Amino acid sequence: MPSTTDSDRRPARSHVPPPPAAPNTPQPLFTVGGVRYEAVRELMRMPTGEALLLAHRYALEEEVPGRCLVRRLPSPSSYEERKRLSDEIQLAFGLNHPSIAQVFHLKIHRNTPHVVMEYVDGPSLDTLVSAGIARGKPVSEALALYIGAEVADALHHAHTSRGETGKPLGIIHRDVNPRHIYLGAHGGVKLANFGAAYSLMVGRLESPANLVRGDVAYASPEYLERLPLSPASDVFSLGVVLVELLTGTHLFDVEDVPSPPRGLSPLQAEQLPSVPLTQMRVLLASFSPADVEVAVAGLSADVKALLHTALRVVPGERFATAADLGAVLRAALTKRHPTFGRQDAQAEVARVIAEGGCLRDVVEFGEGGLYPEGLDAHELEALAKKD
Repeated sequence: MPSTTDSDRRPARSHVPPPPAAPNTPQPLFTVGGVRYEAVRELMRMPTGEALLLAHRYALEEEVPGRCLVRRLPSPSSYEERKRLSDEIQLAFGLNHPSIAQVFHLKIHRNTPHVVMEYVDGPSLDTLVSAGIARGKPVSEALALYIGAEVADALHHAHTSRGETGKPLGIIHRDVNPRHIYLGAHGGVKLANFGAAYSLMVGRLESPANLVRGDVAYASPEYLERLPLSPASDVFSLGVVLVELLTGTHLFDVEDVPSPPRGLSPLQAEQLPSVPLTQMRVLLASFSPADVEVAVAGLSADVKALLHTALRVVPGERFATAADLGAVLRAALTKRHPTFGRQDAQAEVARVIAEGGCLRDVVEFGEGGLYPEGLDAHELEALAKKD
Protein backbone atom coordinates (compact mmCIF):
# COMPACT_ATOMS: atom_id res chain seq x y z
CA MET A 1 0.00 0.00 0.00
CA PRO A 2 1.55 3.33 -1.01
CA SER A 3 2.06 5.38 2.12
CA THR A 4 4.38 8.35 2.49
CA THR A 5 5.23 10.85 5.18
CA ASP A 6 6.30 14.47 4.85
CA SER A 7 9.65 15.52 6.17
CA ASP A 8 8.35 19.02 6.94
CA ARG A 9 6.01 18.10 9.76
CA ARG A 10 4.83 20.92 11.97
CA PRO A 11 3.55 19.32 15.18
CA ALA A 12 2.65 22.66 16.74
CA ARG A 13 0.13 23.31 13.96
CA SER A 14 -1.19 19.79 13.45
CA HIS A 15 -4.37 20.42 15.45
CA VAL A 16 -5.24 23.67 13.66
CA PRO A 17 -7.38 22.93 10.58
CA PRO A 18 -6.33 24.83 7.46
CA PRO A 19 -8.79 27.24 5.87
CA PRO A 20 -11.26 25.64 3.46
CA ALA A 21 -10.04 25.35 -0.10
CA ALA A 22 -11.95 27.29 -2.74
CA PRO A 23 -11.58 27.69 -6.53
CA ASN A 24 -10.13 31.21 -6.10
CA THR A 25 -7.80 30.18 -3.27
CA PRO A 26 -6.43 26.70 -4.05
CA GLN A 27 -4.67 25.00 -1.17
CA PRO A 28 -1.33 23.28 -1.86
CA LEU A 29 -1.27 19.86 -0.24
CA PHE A 30 1.67 17.55 -0.92
CA THR A 31 3.64 15.68 -3.56
CA VAL A 32 3.57 11.91 -4.12
CA GLY A 33 5.78 10.25 -6.72
CA GLY A 34 6.43 13.46 -8.62
CA VAL A 35 2.73 14.38 -8.70
CA ARG A 36 1.65 17.52 -6.86
CA TYR A 37 -1.79 17.66 -5.26
CA GLU A 38 -3.72 20.89 -4.79
CA ALA A 39 -7.14 21.18 -3.13
CA VAL A 40 -9.54 23.39 -5.06
CA ARG A 41 -12.75 22.96 -3.09
CA GLU A 42 -13.87 21.61 0.26
CA LEU A 43 -16.88 19.41 -0.41
CA MET A 44 -17.72 18.37 3.14
CA ARG A 45 -16.54 18.86 6.70
CA MET A 46 -17.77 16.42 9.35
CA PRO A 47 -18.27 17.16 13.07
CA THR A 48 -15.39 14.76 13.72
CA GLY A 49 -13.02 17.10 11.84
CA GLU A 50 -12.80 14.91 8.75
CA ALA A 51 -12.86 16.91 5.52
CA LEU A 52 -13.48 15.78 1.95
CA LEU A 53 -11.56 17.80 -0.63
CA LEU A 54 -11.78 17.97 -4.40
CA ALA A 55 -8.21 18.12 -5.69
CA HIS A 56 -6.29 18.61 -8.93
CA ARG A 57 -3.10 16.74 -9.74
CA TYR A 58 -0.07 18.32 -11.43
CA ALA A 59 3.10 16.77 -12.85
CA LEU A 60 5.86 19.11 -14.05
CA GLU A 61 3.41 22.01 -13.71
CA GLU A 62 0.92 20.32 -16.02
CA GLU A 63 -2.36 18.93 -14.77
CA VAL A 64 -2.58 15.16 -14.74
CA PRO A 65 -5.77 14.05 -16.54
CA GLY A 66 -8.64 13.62 -14.14
CA ARG A 67 -9.34 14.90 -10.66
CA CYS A 68 -9.26 13.11 -7.33
CA LEU A 69 -10.72 13.28 -3.86
CA VAL A 70 -8.67 13.70 -0.70
CA ARG A 71 -10.04 12.66 2.68
CA ARG A 72 -8.29 14.65 5.39
CA LEU A 73 -8.74 12.61 8.57
CA PRO A 74 -8.35 13.54 12.23
CA SER A 75 -4.95 12.50 13.58
CA PRO A 76 -5.30 9.15 15.38
CA SER A 77 -4.58 9.58 19.08
CA SER A 78 -3.63 5.99 19.87
CA TYR A 79 -1.73 3.10 18.36
CA GLU A 80 -4.98 1.16 17.96
CA GLU A 81 -6.59 3.97 15.96
CA ARG A 82 -3.50 4.38 13.76
CA LYS A 83 -3.36 0.65 13.12
CA ARG A 84 -7.05 0.47 12.28
CA LEU A 85 -6.71 3.36 9.82
CA SER A 86 -3.76 1.67 8.14
CA ASP A 87 -5.72 -1.58 7.89
CA GLU A 88 -8.69 0.23 6.36
CA ILE A 89 -6.59 1.79 3.63
CA GLN A 90 -4.73 -1.43 2.95
CA LEU A 91 -8.01 -3.29 2.45
CA ALA A 92 -9.43 -0.64 0.13
CA PHE A 93 -6.18 -0.33 -1.85
CA GLY A 94 -6.32 -4.02 -2.75
CA LEU A 95 -9.79 -3.83 -4.31
CA ASN A 96 -9.70 -3.25 -8.06
CA HIS A 97 -13.13 -3.37 -9.67
CA PRO A 98 -14.95 -0.98 -12.05
CA SER A 99 -17.77 -0.53 -9.53
CA ILE A 100 -15.53 0.21 -6.52
CA ALA A 101 -14.08 3.68 -6.02
CA GLN A 102 -10.31 3.16 -6.03
CA VAL A 103 -7.95 4.24 -3.25
CA PHE A 104 -4.55 5.45 -4.49
CA HIS A 105 -2.42 6.64 -1.55
CA LEU A 106 -2.24 7.21 2.17
CA LYS A 107 -0.17 10.35 2.80
CA ILE A 108 0.81 11.65 6.25
CA HIS A 109 1.05 15.41 5.74
CA ARG A 110 1.79 17.69 8.71
CA ASN A 111 1.01 14.84 11.08
CA THR A 112 -2.43 14.42 9.54
CA PRO A 113 -3.53 11.41 7.43
CA HIS A 114 -4.72 12.19 3.90
CA VAL A 115 -6.27 9.48 1.74
CA VAL A 116 -6.13 10.06 -2.02
CA MET A 117 -9.08 8.46 -3.77
CA GLU A 118 -10.81 8.23 -7.12
CA TYR A 119 -13.07 11.16 -7.96
CA VAL A 120 -16.58 10.11 -9.00
CA ASP A 121 -18.06 12.80 -11.23
CA GLY A 122 -21.65 12.62 -10.04
CA PRO A 123 -24.05 12.51 -7.08
CA SER A 124 -24.34 10.06 -4.24
CA LEU A 125 -27.32 7.74 -4.03
CA ASP A 126 -28.30 9.64 -0.88
CA THR A 127 -28.66 12.82 -2.94
CA LEU A 128 -30.61 10.95 -5.62
CA VAL A 129 -33.08 9.58 -3.04
CA SER A 130 -33.47 13.04 -1.53
CA ALA A 131 -34.16 14.56 -4.95
CA GLY A 132 -36.77 11.90 -5.63
CA ILE A 133 -38.51 12.74 -2.36
CA ALA A 134 -38.44 16.45 -3.18
CA ARG A 135 -40.08 15.94 -6.57
CA GLY A 136 -42.66 13.55 -5.07
CA LYS A 137 -41.64 10.47 -7.07
CA PRO A 138 -38.83 7.94 -6.51
CA VAL A 139 -36.55 6.75 -9.28
CA SER A 140 -37.78 4.27 -11.86
CA GLU A 141 -37.80 0.57 -11.18
CA ALA A 142 -35.33 0.10 -14.03
CA LEU A 143 -32.77 2.49 -12.54
CA ALA A 144 -33.08 0.91 -9.09
CA LEU A 145 -32.55 -2.60 -10.50
CA TYR A 146 -29.58 -1.37 -12.53
CA ILE A 147 -27.91 0.34 -9.57
CA GLY A 148 -28.57 -2.62 -7.29
CA ALA A 149 -26.98 -5.06 -9.75
CA GLU A 150 -23.85 -2.91 -10.09
CA VAL A 151 -23.44 -2.62 -6.31
CA ALA A 152 -24.00 -6.36 -5.93
CA ASP A 153 -21.16 -6.99 -8.39
CA ALA A 154 -18.87 -4.71 -6.38
CA LEU A 155 -19.76 -6.47 -3.14
CA HIS A 156 -19.16 -9.91 -4.64
CA HIS A 157 -15.70 -8.80 -5.77
CA ALA A 158 -14.89 -7.63 -2.23
CA HIS A 159 -16.35 -10.77 -0.65
CA THR A 160 -14.25 -13.08 -2.84
CA SER A 161 -10.99 -11.09 -2.84
CA ARG A 162 -7.79 -12.85 -1.86
CA GLY A 163 -4.58 -11.59 -0.30
CA GLU A 164 -1.09 -11.77 -1.70
CA THR A 165 -0.74 -15.34 -0.47
CA GLY A 166 -3.94 -16.38 -2.23
CA LYS A 167 -5.93 -16.82 0.97
CA PRO A 168 -9.46 -15.34 1.08
CA LEU A 169 -9.62 -11.99 2.86
CA GLY A 170 -13.20 -12.54 3.98
CA ILE A 171 -14.15 -8.88 3.48
CA ILE A 172 -17.63 -7.78 4.59
CA HIS A 173 -18.36 -4.10 3.90
CA ARG A 174 -20.69 -3.64 6.92
CA ASP A 175 -21.68 -0.11 5.89
CA VAL A 176 -23.57 -0.36 2.60
CA ASN A 177 -25.74 2.76 2.60
CA PRO A 178 -26.78 5.47 0.10
CA ARG A 179 -24.00 7.85 1.18
CA HIS A 180 -21.36 5.33 0.09
CA ILE A 181 -22.77 4.69 -3.40
CA TYR A 182 -21.95 7.18 -6.16
CA LEU A 183 -23.36 7.58 -9.65
CA GLY A 184 -20.60 8.53 -12.03
CA ALA A 185 -20.22 9.66 -15.59
CA HIS A 186 -21.71 7.54 -18.38
CA GLY A 187 -24.03 5.68 -16.00
CA GLY A 188 -21.31 4.13 -13.87
CA VAL A 189 -21.98 3.11 -10.25
CA LYS A 190 -19.27 3.17 -7.57
CA LEU A 191 -19.28 1.66 -4.09
CA ALA A 192 -16.97 3.54 -1.72
CA ASN A 193 -15.70 3.66 1.84
CA PHE A 194 -14.61 0.31 3.21
CA GLY A 195 -13.69 2.00 6.49
CA ALA A 196 -16.06 -0.16 8.54
CA ALA A 197 -15.19 -3.38 6.72
CA TYR A 198 -14.53 -6.67 8.47
CA SER A 199 -11.87 -8.98 7.10
CA LEU A 200 -9.66 -11.96 7.93
CA MET A 201 -6.49 -10.07 6.96
CA VAL A 202 -3.64 -11.47 9.00
CA GLY A 203 -2.48 -9.06 11.69
CA ARG A 204 -5.45 -6.76 11.29
CA LEU A 205 -6.59 -5.08 14.49
CA GLU A 206 -10.15 -6.02 15.36
CA SER A 207 -12.74 -3.53 16.54
CA PRO A 208 -13.88 -3.74 20.19
CA ALA A 209 -16.65 -6.33 20.66
CA ASN A 210 -19.24 -3.74 21.74
CA LEU A 211 -18.45 -1.23 18.96
CA VAL A 212 -20.84 -0.96 16.01
CA ARG A 213 -19.20 0.56 12.94
CA GLY A 214 -21.14 2.15 10.10
CA ASP A 215 -24.72 3.43 9.85
CA VAL A 216 -26.95 1.18 11.95
CA ALA A 217 -30.02 2.14 9.86
CA TYR A 218 -28.77 -0.26 7.16
CA ALA A 219 -27.19 -2.93 9.37
CA SER A 220 -28.16 -6.59 9.25
CA PRO A 221 -29.82 -8.24 12.29
CA GLU A 222 -26.84 -10.50 12.88
CA TYR A 223 -24.41 -7.59 12.91
CA LEU A 224 -26.33 -5.69 15.58
CA GLU A 225 -26.57 -8.86 17.66
CA ARG A 226 -22.81 -9.50 17.29
CA LEU A 227 -23.32 -12.83 15.52
CA PRO A 228 -20.94 -14.25 12.89
CA LEU A 229 -20.99 -12.33 9.61
CA SER A 230 -21.10 -13.56 6.02
CA PRO A 231 -21.70 -11.97 2.61
CA ALA A 232 -25.41 -12.30 3.40
CA SER A 233 -25.00 -9.42 5.86
CA ASP A 234 -24.16 -7.03 3.01
CA VAL A 235 -27.00 -8.57 0.96
CA PHE A 236 -29.44 -7.50 3.70
CA SER A 237 -28.00 -3.97 3.77
CA LEU A 238 -28.29 -3.66 -0.01
CA GLY A 239 -31.89 -4.84 0.29
CA VAL A 240 -32.63 -1.99 2.71
CA VAL A 241 -31.01 0.47 0.28
CA LEU A 242 -33.11 -0.86 -2.61
CA VAL A 243 -36.37 -0.47 -0.68
CA GLU A 244 -35.50 3.15 0.01
CA LEU A 245 -34.49 3.75 -3.60
CA LEU A 246 -37.67 2.17 -5.01
CA THR A 247 -40.15 3.69 -2.58
CA GLY A 248 -38.50 6.87 -1.28
CA THR A 249 -39.11 5.60 2.26
CA HIS A 250 -36.73 3.89 4.65
CA LEU A 251 -37.68 0.33 5.57
CA PHE A 252 -37.65 1.00 9.30
CA ASP A 253 -39.87 3.52 11.08
CA VAL A 254 -38.26 4.47 14.39
CA GLU A 255 -40.91 6.96 15.49
CA ASP A 256 -43.04 4.34 17.28
CA VAL A 257 -40.73 1.76 18.80
CA PRO A 258 -41.52 -0.27 21.94
CA SER A 259 -39.27 0.00 24.95
CA PRO A 260 -36.13 -2.12 24.74
CA PRO A 261 -36.27 -5.40 26.68
CA ARG A 262 -34.32 -5.84 29.86
CA GLY A 263 -30.94 -7.46 29.59
CA LEU A 264 -30.15 -6.00 26.17
CA SER A 265 -26.37 -6.19 25.83
CA PRO A 266 -24.75 -2.73 25.70
CA LEU A 267 -23.41 -1.60 22.33
CA GLN A 268 -21.80 1.64 21.26
CA ALA A 269 -22.03 3.25 17.81
CA GLU A 270 -18.70 4.46 16.45
CA GLN A 271 -20.32 7.42 14.69
CA LEU A 272 -23.53 9.35 15.24
CA PRO A 273 -26.12 7.08 13.58
CA SER A 274 -28.98 8.30 11.43
CA VAL A 275 -31.34 6.42 13.73
CA PRO A 276 -30.81 5.46 17.39
CA LEU A 277 -28.90 2.22 17.82
CA THR A 278 -31.17 0.81 20.55
CA GLN A 279 -34.30 1.51 18.53
CA MET A 280 -32.87 -0.28 15.51
CA ARG A 281 -32.04 -3.33 17.62
CA VAL A 282 -35.59 -3.44 18.95
CA LEU A 283 -37.05 -3.13 15.44
CA LEU A 284 -34.82 -5.84 14.01
CA ALA A 285 -35.65 -8.19 16.89
CA SER A 286 -39.28 -8.31 15.72
CA PHE A 287 -38.66 -7.81 12.01
CA SER A 288 -40.51 -10.21 9.72
CA PRO A 289 -41.61 -10.76 6.11
CA ALA A 290 -44.84 -8.97 6.99
CA ASP A 291 -42.86 -5.77 7.55
CA VAL A 292 -41.20 -6.19 4.17
CA GLU A 293 -44.57 -6.73 2.50
CA VAL A 294 -45.95 -3.50 3.93
CA ALA A 295 -42.94 -1.56 2.63
CA VAL A 296 -42.93 -3.06 -0.88
CA ALA A 297 -46.67 -3.51 -1.41
CA GLY A 298 -46.76 -1.17 -4.40
CA LEU A 299 -43.90 -2.81 -6.31
CA SER A 300 -44.03 -5.43 -9.05
CA ALA A 301 -44.22 -9.10 -8.12
CA ASP A 302 -40.71 -9.84 -9.43
CA VAL A 303 -39.13 -7.04 -7.42
CA LYS A 304 -41.14 -7.85 -4.29
CA ALA A 305 -39.97 -11.47 -4.45
CA LEU A 306 -36.27 -10.64 -4.67
CA LEU A 307 -36.52 -8.08 -1.85
CA HIS A 308 -38.28 -10.61 0.37
CA THR A 309 -35.38 -13.00 -0.17
CA ALA A 310 -32.70 -10.38 0.40
CA LEU A 311 -34.36 -9.20 3.62
CA ARG A 312 -34.92 -12.48 5.42
CA VAL A 313 -33.92 -12.31 9.09
CA VAL A 314 -32.05 -15.62 9.00
CA PRO A 315 -28.88 -15.17 6.90
CA GLY A 316 -29.11 -18.67 5.46
CA GLU A 317 -32.50 -17.88 3.95
CA ARG A 318 -31.20 -14.91 1.94
CA PHE A 319 -29.30 -15.01 -1.33
CA ALA A 320 -26.16 -16.98 -0.55
CA THR A 321 -23.90 -14.49 -2.31
CA ALA A 322 -24.05 -10.96 -3.63
CA ALA A 323 -23.49 -12.46 -7.08
CA ASP A 324 -26.74 -14.41 -6.70
CA LEU A 325 -28.59 -11.21 -5.81
CA GLY A 326 -26.95 -9.40 -8.73
CA ALA A 327 -28.02 -12.14 -11.15
CA VAL A 328 -31.65 -11.93 -10.00
CA LEU A 329 -31.61 -8.13 -10.23
CA ARG A 330 -30.28 -8.27 -13.79
CA ALA A 331 -32.78 -10.96 -14.77
CA ALA A 332 -35.61 -8.76 -13.52
CA LEU A 333 -34.17 -5.76 -15.37
CA THR A 334 -33.85 -7.73 -18.62
CA LYS A 335 -37.37 -9.14 -18.29
CA ARG A 336 -39.13 -5.90 -17.40
CA HIS A 337 -36.92 -3.23 -19.01
CA PRO A 338 -34.89 -4.99 -21.73
CA THR A 339 -33.53 -1.83 -23.39
CA PHE A 340 -32.41 -0.02 -20.22
CA GLY A 341 -28.65 0.66 -20.12
CA ARG A 342 -25.94 3.05 -19.01
CA GLN A 343 -27.11 5.97 -21.12
CA ASP A 344 -30.63 5.61 -19.75
CA ALA A 345 -29.23 5.54 -16.20
CA GLN A 346 -27.16 8.68 -16.80
CA ALA A 347 -30.13 10.55 -18.30
CA GLU A 348 -32.51 9.60 -15.49
CA VAL A 349 -30.06 10.53 -12.74
CA ALA A 350 -29.59 13.97 -14.30
CA ARG A 351 -33.34 14.42 -14.65
CA VAL A 352 -34.15 13.41 -11.07
CA ILE A 353 -31.45 15.66 -9.62
CA ALA A 354 -32.57 18.60 -11.78
CA GLU A 355 -36.25 18.18 -10.89
CA GLY A 356 -35.51 17.75 -7.20
CA GLY A 357 -33.04 20.63 -7.22
CA CYS A 358 -35.69 23.00 -8.55
CA LEU A 359 -37.80 22.27 -5.46
CA ARG A 360 -35.11 22.33 -2.81
CA ASP A 361 -36.01 25.88 -1.69
CA VAL A 362 -39.68 25.04 -1.12
CA VAL A 363 -39.44 21.51 0.25
CA GLU A 364 -38.13 20.83 3.73
CA PHE A 365 -35.98 17.75 4.04
CA GLY A 366 -34.29 16.99 7.33
CA GLU A 367 -32.19 19.36 9.36
CA GLY A 368 -29.59 19.93 6.66
CA GLY A 369 -31.87 20.77 3.74
CA LEU A 370 -32.47 18.73 0.62
CA TYR A 371 -28.85 18.22 -0.33
CA PRO A 372 -25.96 17.62 2.09
CA GLU A 373 -24.23 20.89 2.83
CA GLY A 374 -21.19 21.42 0.62
CA LEU A 375 -22.12 18.68 -1.83
CA ASP A 376 -25.00 20.05 -3.84
CA ALA A 377 -22.94 22.53 -5.86
CA HIS A 378 -20.34 19.90 -6.70
CA GLU A 379 -22.90 17.31 -7.72
CA LEU A 380 -25.16 19.61 -9.70
CA GLU A 381 -22.14 21.13 -11.46
CA ALA A 382 -20.97 17.67 -12.50
CA LEU A 383 -24.38 16.84 -13.93
CA ALA A 384 -24.59 20.16 -15.77
CA LYS A 385 -21.33 19.34 -17.54
CA LYS A 386 -22.79 16.06 -18.78
CA ASP A 387 -25.77 17.84 -20.30
